[in-house]
Amino acid sequence: MGRRTFTNRLIVLDTETTGLNPQEGHRIIEIGCVEVVNRRLTGKHFHVYINPERIIDAGAIEVHGITNEFLQDKPRFADVVEDFLAFIRDAELVIHNAPFDVGFINYEFSRLDNGAGDVTDYCKVFDTLTYARKKHPGQRNSLDALCKRYGIDNSHRDLHGALLDAEILADVFLLMTGGQSSLLDDEVQKKPEELAVSKEIKYLSTDRPALKIIRCTEQELDEHQERLEAIEKASGGCLWNKLDVVN
Repeated sequence: MGRRTFTNRLIVLDTETTGLNPQEGHRIIEIGCVEVVNRRLTGKHFHVYINPERIIDAGAIEVHGITNEFLQDKPRFADVVEDFLAFIRDAELVIHNAPFDVGFINYEFSRLDNGAGDVTDYCKVFDTLTYARKKHPGQRNSLDALCKRYGIDNSHRDLHGALLDAEILADVFLLMTGGQSSLLDDEVQKKPEELAVSKEIKYLSTDRPALKIIRCTEQELDEHQERLEAIEKASGGCLWNKLDVVN
């Protein structure tokens, strides 16, 4: 697959809902987002539970464990939408099965008195499920399956939760789209041509001082030999003793 270019600021997002279809009046009950800048988690996040003003399907409760009673005193979507938009505006949203979450968010936007348009009016959207299916055709590409494929520990994920799933998806996304970024902050900022120069072979000057050689003392050599003899006795064979040592 060709290498995908992303904006510097990404928001990895997940939602939990009262059911599966907003066209049937189902609503968002939880939003979880984590921020990634230059392929690094910043520690900033947006997380909120929402009163959907309707009953949650029993099947949905089995998935996320969020109950009607728990949400009774939580804010409505209209109460949190400004903070939500402020967090995601001008970023690129990273979502697993994006049509599901985007469909619900757009439905919530449509219910507002003044309307809020469409998610794509504020952000780009990247669907990790679509990307995973192209990268791993014919394989299971659920979030759990991708965690297993990329060696990400999700054993603490007994139930679905928007913020937890967003954090897990961020790890999956970073590995799936190119692996861990450089450990050096300045490497992230360099342009491709600068990186190419920095990776050229650099030869040491022939005028450099000779390296200082520190030789073992007689006591250290005796202690080393005693250790080898102990290994020989305990294991029945010590490879070091079979080597031809040149002094």
